[in-house]
Amino acid sequence: MSFFQWLRRNSEHYLMIAAHEQVAHQYAARAPRPPRGLKELFWLRLFVPIYRALPWLVRQRIMQSMPGSHRQQWAPPPRTQNPAV
Repeated sequence: MSFFQWLRRNSEHYLMIAAHEQVAHQYAARAPRPPRGLKELFWLRLFVPIYRALPWLVRQRIMQSMPGSHRQQWAPPPRTQNPAV
């Protein structure tokens, strides 16, 4: 697994856990277990708040600078010359 795959997988995982925490708090439901260890503390208490604080354009530029499927450029649909009927 490349570094960028690892980074994407971890960031998605911990952003999802943080979203679960937020929804549980909002609806007074049972929250996920608290973070254990330095790895989880880093991702949940440092990475997630910084990521959420970044403006969308900054996040978009960071994602576009990394290799991966999110950078795929789709070709425009072919232009038709004549009416279909």
